[in-house]
Amino acid sequence: MIEYIYGELSELSPTLAVLEAGGIGYAVNIALTTFTQLSGKERTASASGQMCRLYCTEIIREDTHDLFGFPTKGERALFEMLMTVSGIGANTARLIMSAYSAADIRQIIATGNVKALSSIKGFGPKTAQRLIVDLKDKVLKIDLGVETSTTLFEDTTATTDSEVKTEAVSALTMLGFAAAASSKAVDKILTQNPQATVEAVIRQALKLL
Repeated sequence: MIEYIYGELSELSPTLAVLEAGGIGYAVNIALTTFTQLSGKERTASASGQMCRLYCTEIIREDTHDLFGFPTKGERALFEMLMTVSGIGANTARLIMSAYSAADIRQIIATGNVKALSSIKGFGPKTAQRLIVDLKDKVLKIDLGVETSTTLFEDTTATTDSEVKTEAVSALTMLGFAAAASSKAVDKILTQNPQATVEAVIRQALKLL
């Protein structure tokens, strides 16, 4: 079992980080919140080349072997807890953790906020209610602590609207949404707010698609 990977960040996108350690490049699936911490200032680009640590969950099946990484043990524990709910797999759990911060998710579940969970597109009230019933008495036991990722990178490069759109559409597609619908949603968001960051665009799109 892989506890964590500490290595050089060679590639970064809103859904994937590639860490090189011991001459091996590990493709690690990440949530949008992890991308934000790794990239700094909610942007991509110049984070690559730095050293960082991601705590990992391995998903091994007959046809796939995936790694999901998180900057803290607490966030990883929350991700794994979400997957204990019937009907919620790794990708759905990552979608939830891309829509809200770990602290917000814990609060939403603890207070039984079905509306907040249901605002995530494709996540209906019944699933939200089941998740809350299953985890309400457990979620507060997760210690999110005050851990931070080993490195929070500062990105001083400008990000153009076209770059934001490309990154956002790519991330939404990786999360399972159709490219055409994703592009339309991103265009709408950027028309209303041209200065929106990649993370902000994706978060809004998750509620529109």
